[in-house]
Amino acid sequence: MNIIIKITCPDRMGIVSALSTALAAHGYNIIESSQFHEPAPGTARRAGEGRFFMRVDCVQTADGAGAETNAAGLAAFLDGFRSEFDAQVSVDDKDRVIPAIVMVSKFDHCLQDIWYRVRTNTLPIRMAAIVSNHTDSQADAARWGVDFHHLPVTPGTKAEQEARLEAIMAETGAELVVLARYMQILSDGFSSRHFGRVINIHHSFLPAFKGAKPYHRAWDRGVKHIGATAHYVTPDLDEGPIIEQGTERVSHTSDPDDLVMRGRDVEARVLSRAIRLHAEGRVFINGSRTVVFEP
Repeated sequence: MNIIIKITCPDRMGIVSALSTALAAHGYNIIESSQFHEPAPGTARRAGEGRFFMRVDCVQTADGAGAETNAAGLAAFLDGFRSEFDAQVSVDDKDRVIPAIVMVSKFDHCLQDIWYRVRTNTLPIRMAAIVSNHTDSQADAARWGVDFHHLPVTPGTKAEQEARLEAIMAETGAELVVLARYMQILSDGFSSRHFGRVINIHHSFLPAFKGAKPYHRAWDRGVKHIGATAHYVTPDLDEGPIIEQGTERVSHTSDPDDLVMRGRDVEARVLSRAIRLHAEGRVFINGSRTVVFEP
């Protein structure tokens, strides 16, 4: 069995040594290990100051009763490790597929890309439901065999619809909500309650070109790069910790429609990559920033 161990703790000597020694002692072989030391502001990169982040991909080398004994021994070690190093530790099955709700409005390029990657087993999530404030994607959901929930939003129904969304999350066991060009703002309360579990995608023109037709206004200004940003949702609109970004160079030969087409392609790619990084346990939220261990 492959497992992913994630650790965040104050930096000090002996963290890597303690974990790697325990893994070997309990019959686990390390396949991939990544670590990062972020020094405290104004200090050098030395042990005892700052934060330490580590992700370890490892596999059991025993079967049957031996595997159970080793797993129990490792769990007991990690309980002590948490206390000794004041650490946040999570352990997940590497092959676990995360149930996710995908939210969309009218533009479905990100939804279509996510579904293709899920269907071809290149994105480790299960699409538990599609939620939309429009019915444009309902036929696709039916064809794919995915539950579709139409939750139209008005100022008077916003709280009610968010309560329904949370009920759908509970019913499906969804551990992630993906805003795949969902053109509604989630409430501060919802964003705070589910911080680290909601991912959004937006174009790269914020804050310069907010509102409708940003690509057209970017063309008016003669932009030379377009792009997209995927981030965790917070009450601060479009300012949550960034997971992934992508850009593409354009020129004077591109008209507004070409920018829109290219922009949607970048948005879809960046969002799907952010989902994969999150689902594989490669993202650590670090205040307003993230630590991301690339595959």
